[in-house]
Amino acid sequence: MAYARIAARHFHTVHHEYYVTPADVVAAIPIVTAAYGQPFGNASAIPTYFCAKLAREDGVTRMLGGDGGDELFGGNARYARQYQFSLYNRLPQALRIHGIEPLLLSLPGIERMPLLRKARSYVAQAKLPMPERYESYNLLERLGPVNVLAEEFLAGIDPGRPLALMKDAYDSTDAGSLINRMLALDFKFTLADNDLPKVTRMCDAAGVDVAFPLLHESVVDFAGTLPPDFKLRRTTLRYFFKEALREFLPAEILAKKKHGFGLPAGQWLQTYTPLRELAGDSLSALKKRRIVRGEMIDDLLTRRIAMHAGYYGTLAWILMMLELWFQHHVDRRVATIQT
Repeated sequence: MAYARIAARHFHTVHHEYYVTPADVVAAIPIVTAAYGQPFGNASAIPTYFCAKLAREDGVTRMLGGDGGDELFGGNARYARQYQFSLYNRLPQALRIHGIEPLLLSLPGIERMPLLRKARSYVAQAKLPMPERYESYNLLERLGPVNVLAEEFLAGIDPGRPLALMKDAYDSTDAGSLINRMLALDFKFTLADNDLPKVTRMCDAAGVDVAFPLLHESVVDFAGTLPPDFKLRRTTLRYFFKEALREFLPAEILAKKKHGFGLPAGQWLQTYTPLRELAGDSLSALKKRRIVRGEMIDDLLTRRIAMHAGYYGTLAWILMMLELWFQHHVDRRVATIQT
């Protein structure tokens, strides 16, 4: 919010502030559920909806979204992190395979030594190929599909398919640099499959039109002409973008870190009773669909969220939205047909 105030002062704009509350979340969940033709678990859809709703109430009929800037000019923090991992693979292969990896990955007792434990974690991730390394924080992959999904459901799907789709997109990208391959991957999966549906559907729900200037064909074409290190210069994100706008944007904004538009969903699932009850009822109902293992749902609600609200709260939120989507789009239709 502080940076929004800086921008408002700098450009002399009329500034409005609104803080989304847990009560707002409970009120908006049915709107989010109804807005999508497939389950959508990105919690930042809710602040997106309120942003559009408040603008509409103030007389705004068209909004401009900045979506696409990260994927064109190298703005996501994970790009810098993947660059750091890529440095490991520049070391001589013999040193990595016969020296570093046996020492850090196999030596017992390292977990009691913080620096070596951190080095082991780095090496374990760095040695993964892309785009598998990109998904190393994926909660489903970390927990293991067999520990999350019900046995009968798992038997009817290909759990490796999502990563295979990412690998196909990554390998087919006509680019020689790591940053451009990552940008192409995010253009498809992060932007086209997630961010744009999030913004467009929430603006539709609020009655506001939305356009994306950074995705204008001329901007996309121009970004494609930039050298890779103009997008990510070592660990500096959006290098060219920042240099180009240095005389236009306030210095504080140019220096700020990337900040998302998410919600503390996990914390509010613990502390706000109506949201906690909605999640509990939804996840209990989801058990009957035999998609997620019942013991995983019980463990999630009783232990895991309390252990790490931010991490496991995301899974609880996704599963809650999955069940509510089923109730709105599938169960109602079935009931109508039966009636």
